[in-house]
Amino acid sequence: MVPACSGIAPEGRPAIGLTALGAIVFALVGWKFLAFVFFVLCAFSVHFFRDPERVAPRGEGVAASPADGRILHVQKRPDPLTGEEKDCISIFMNLFNVHVNRVPVDCEITDIRYWPGKFINASFDKASEDNERCAWQLRDADGGIWCMVQIAGLIARRIVCRAAVGDRLARGERYGMIRFGSRVDLYLPAGYSATVREGDKVYAGQTVIAAKNDAVGADHE
Repeated sequence: MVPACSGIAPEGRPAIGLTALGAIVFALVGWKFLAFVFFVLCAFSVHFFRDPERVAPRGEGVAASPADGRILHVQKRPDPLTGEEKDCISIFMNLFNVHVNRVPVDCEITDIRYWPGKFINASFDKASEDNERCAWQLRDADGGIWCMVQIAGLIARRIVCRAAVGDRLARGERYGMIRFGSRVDLYLPAGYSATVREGDKVYAGQTVIAAKNDAVGADHE
């Protein structure tokens, strides 16, 4: 796994460095318009690849959101890795959300599968089956099986994986990111229910997105 540094995702450093260099070079040679364009691109890159620290929710039996964004759906869907019907929470990330993804619970990664695909708008339901995507199977401390699916969006061109099968991660720890507009679907194990509704805004590694049906005493955002 590659840790974040100084609040910027490692994947963003080349883009930030190149656009900053371009702005400086064009400014030095007096090409003001191009210097301005590269300055704007650099500012956008810094904003897009930001990776703020988050405080994971405390308490037993709660799950943190795997992504920043807005809740699209909470509905029953078949787990893409097991075929089991589960509650699925879909989170849409627009161009301006933080795009670093985090695990919802203390877990071990037991499977990762990648599918190439199309680049349909990630807010459409068919994106979960047609788009480029990467599914992560997680086993929590109680043996519950979770599934997270990173789904590339309309202009996303790369799903970034920072973890591997066998890795053990703590709730809220980073495991990857998706470049530009995209979506994450979270499939809950039996005994868990969503604590969010369609339209809610959530923050990766911080917002409680699901809880055990008997969970109490958790800190909710």
